[in-house]
Amino acid sequence: MLRISALRLLAGPRASGLWLLQHSNPRLYGSGPLGARDDIHDARAYFTTPIFYVNAAPHIGHLYSALLADALCRHHRLRLPRAGATRFSTGTDEHGLKIQQAAAAAGLAPTELCDRVSAQFQQLFRDAGISSTDFIRTTEARHRSAVQHFWGALKARGLLYKGLYEGWYCASDECFLPETKVTQQPGPSGDSCPVSLESGHPVSWTKEENYIFRLSQFREPLQQWLRDNPQVIIPEPFHHTVLQWLEEELPDLSVSRRSSHLHWGIPVPGDDSQTIYVWLDALVNYLTVIGYPNAEFKSWWPATSHIIGKDILKFHAIYWPALLLGAGMSPPYRIFVHSHWTVCGQKMSKSLGNVVDPRTCLDRYTVDGFRYFLLRQGVPNWDCDYYDEKVVKLLDSELADALGGLLNRCTANRINPFGTYPTFCTTCFPSEPGLGGPSVRARAEDYALVSAVATLPKQVADHYANFQIYKALEAVSSCVRQTNGFVQRHAPWKLNWESPVDAPWLGTVLHVALECLRVFGTLLQPVTPSLADKLLSRLGVTDTERGLGELYFLPRFYGHPCPFEGRRLGPETGLLFPRLDQSRAWLVKAHRT
Repeated sequence: MLRISALRLLAGPRASGLWLLQHSNPRLYGSGPLGARDDIHDARAYFTTPIFYVNAAPHIGHLYSALLADALCRHHRLRLPRAGATRFSTGTDEHGLKIQQAAAAAGLAPTELCDRVSAQFQQLFRDAGISSTDFIRTTEARHRSAVQHFWGALKARGLLYKGLYEGWYCASDECFLPETKVTQQPGPSGDSCPVSLESGHPVSWTKEENYIFRLSQFREPLQQWLRDNPQVIIPEPFHHTVLQWLEEELPDLSVSRRSSHLHWGIPVPGDDSQTIYVWLDALVNYLTVIGYPNAEFKSWWPATSHIIGKDILKFHAIYWPALLLGAGMSPPYRIFVHSHWTVCGQKMSKSLGNVVDPRTCLDRYTVDGFRYFLLRQGVPNWDCDYYDEKVVKLLDSELADALGGLLNRCTANRINPFGTYPTFCTTCFPSEPGLGGPSVRARAEDYALVSAVATLPKQVADHYANFQIYKALEAVSSCVRQTNGFVQRHAPWKLNWESPVDAPWLGTVLHVALECLRVFGTLLQPVTPSLADKLLSRLGVTDTERGLGELYFLPRFYGHPCPFEGRRLGPETGLLFPRLDQSRAWLVKAHRT
């Protein structure tokens, strides 16, 4: 038996980590960097959220992770709508010392606490329209089987050994810490207490016999993987952070705890005196969902995109790829990392009483409204701030006034009495500025609008690929403002359908505006599915005409027939999005009358 510490874990490799990287999947690594093999990702796509720890009720940070994954998944389905080509998993992490302690403090059995809190997550995600194909709980039998098989794969490759672990352990973060990541700070009684340098949570000195994973031999393979695939961790600053971590020593990792200390978990196969480390247990959930260890999982792995918070980056970008390589598998296709939400400039905390209940927000701002706010304001690179006034201002401005007002104007009976997609007149709006005669009514700004909306789908797709959903929504919002400017500039309410001079241009203005709205509604589907459905239904766009693969804008402008021209609009559906600031809505109405 070896004596080891958190600072220096000694082990000799049986097979080098570099060899495992090169031979884990020749289909991927034999012909170039993983990031270059987009055909694999396009064939099948598998999106995952972290599985959420059930020691407390869900907050908006949990919902934000799920919404990011949901929007990415919905966008992919709309772009490549092949049946069964996309999977999306979320779930709850239900093992570990923290759960064991929280259940004891609440006077509950661990299974009772897990059932209660997991149900809260499931209900929240249903209410928020999260379109996952699987919700996994780590207490399920299928997961225990997958974890124990994965353990066996590591053991068979000589990557597990037994040793005496001696070092710091943080129960709150469920992680082992080297001396350099521990600091001292005053405790409740004023005495100096050891805490995690990163999270500030208390740590305790642990000394016990555990199973150890030969993590140290994977430092060079992980560096090679990251350098060969600069897009594997997005946004780039997080990719750089992981490379910086790997410049330091990478000690071997304790992957079990003494069962007498931690009984709430999955036993080590063949050794009931040990319980598998909660993070190894939790990470394998991504394989459990796709059928591991059965052969079917190979058609989904590694075409996987993990969406995670920055606080669990090390577990997903160092431990998890190393464990996968150790088990003879490839690292995941991509890791999307996001930052956190603060409330009025402060970190959310139960002790401060400022934890935002997402269920209340869904009720107050509507499901689509709160989805839009979080994805429009959330910037993955840095922490974002929440306060009620910000939500109201954004949703009233962009959904109620700009988008909803535009739809109401273009479908109002006074302006569009026939209730149709009017005809586009090419003599009023020729395909190039300067063409045509005196009947031309289009201006330079109008051509700028057409150009902006025509390139919008590609721009939005690029933003999704770069994990910048907020930029995609910003681009849509900008075009909505341009379209409102177009309508305001040409004032169709001042034109007359009975006039042979006005009628062609009036129809053209409405046709262009409705085409813009059709593009906006199609592109908003991943973020605001119900609102987008309402908008597209009002325009008479059928379910089969809502995909992103063939989203053509204003075909008549480019000399092609438009399938919507002359089509009757859908039935009246009322306000697209109700104003939240009702006092201001009353003032606007009073001013207009």
